Amino acid sequence: MINQGKQAVVPEDLTALGAAILRKAQESANTSLAFFNGNINIIERLAAAMAERFAQGGRFFVMGNGGSSCDAEHFAVEFMHPIFEKRRPLPCLSLSAGSALLSAIANDVDFSRVYGAQLVNLARPEDMALAISTSGQSANLIYALQEAKRLGLMTIAFAGKDGGRLKDTADWSLVVPSYSIHRIQETHVMLLHILWDTIHMVMGEEDIV
Repeated sequence: MINQGKQAVVPEDLTALGAAILRKAQESANTSLAFFNGNINIIERLAAAMAERFAQGGRFFVMGNGGSSCDAEHFAVEFMHPIFEKRRPLPCLSLSAGSALLSAIANDVDFSRVYGAQLVNLARPEDMALAISTSGQSANLIYALQEAKRLGLMTIAFAGKDGGRLKDTADWSLVVPSYSIHRIQETHVMLLHILWDTIHMVMGEEDIV
């Protein structure tokens, strides 16, 4: 578990609840900083590989379950509608977004196929697929990345804990080795923003964030 590093300085007059708030904020900062210190080279190489795929017309499919499905939708917004007008939009689609389609596939086939089935219909070999999971054990994400690899896509995993099966399924795996779901998700969101930013810088755009 990552929670090593500088401890929060707690003022003497802080309440127990206030001290807990400060401790959690410090744990989150420590977790993220340790993760990025250990993965800088991988993130740089991944950003370069993704920028090359985008330049070749590749599209980016993202997916997750629960809170990670929200992160997937967040990722799609960042790429499709950049918050800075100087940044170009890049094609990104969240496979988590359509509740009618997800429930239809889950009901008629199986929930483990809700993402893989979409990739079979939509994906091309030059595309990319990202699965986000705090546990790394989600069957529908593992199956989706297996399908993506079969179709020739670049596969990426954001995971937590020990990475689970997802870590070994993806071409690129970034694992937050914490057992706190909140700390993992907080680091995934920071990774989302930094990867988006780095891809644009690799593509020759200014470091404006």
